[in-house]
Amino acid sequence: MTDPGAFTEDAFLGGQLRLRQPKSGHRAGHDAMLLAAATPARSGDRVVDLGAGVGAAGLAVAKRVAPIELVLVEIDAALAGFARDNAASNAIAADVIVLDVTSTADAFAAAGLAPDSVDVVLMNPPFNDPTRHRASPDRGRETAHVATVATLESWIHAARRILKSGGVLTLIWRADGLAEVLTTLARGFGSLAILPVHGDAATPAIRVLIRAIKGGRAPTQILAALMLKDESGVPNKQVREILTGKGNLPLAMA
Repeated sequence: MTDPGAFTEDAFLGGQLRLRQPKSGHRAGHDAMLLAAATPARSGDRVVDLGAGVGAAGLAVAKRVAPIELVLVEIDAALAGFARDNAASNAIAADVIVLDVTSTADAFAAAGLAPDSVDVVLMNPPFNDPTRHRASPDRGRETAHVATVATLESWIHAARRILKSGGVLTLIWRADGLAEVLTTLARGFGSLAILPVHGDAATPAIRVLIRAIKGGRAPTQILAALMLKDESGVPNKQVREILTGKGNLPLAMA
């Protein structure tokens, strides 16, 4: 459980979004903003951020697309408390639910997330391979970053269950785990669009952003890669625009 006592207040989207988050443990950063910039929400959509943490990705989507019906789902009650406060301090309406993403359909329904009731799901599941990831002494950080064998399957199953037919799932995952993502998404999802994310042009991809449609049948697309840094080692123009809330990724244009 996260200690809510020590926290920082950090600016995102060029200061448009200010978030309190714990000093230690899992902290929101670039992955959350990239995920938000890849999420194709539209005004009026019901949007659910699974494993929301302090609410960074979901609140960033709400800043870009208004109004939406935003739901932030987080297992850690202290982080959920931060998410609730962050929504209020940024004047964003959000329903914050303390719930394990791997819970049963009945538990989701009792929390207001019935099957086939959501337009968009976004998620940044724990994705580090436990066989190659050195365990963190911080339990919150470990829970947020390290995947078990069933993590990906259970999170995607939860998204599939609550999404309407034709609903959209957007997720971020480590690039070397792409094969397992594609295998898991094959059950119930299609029309995939994949965006590789590289640290720079000289190194392999470190992340993949994926948009999938529940029941989609269109061919899979692999989009032009996103380079986080240019040749001089600074964030490139597209990344700077995303981080300052002035740009989106092609995945958001479904």
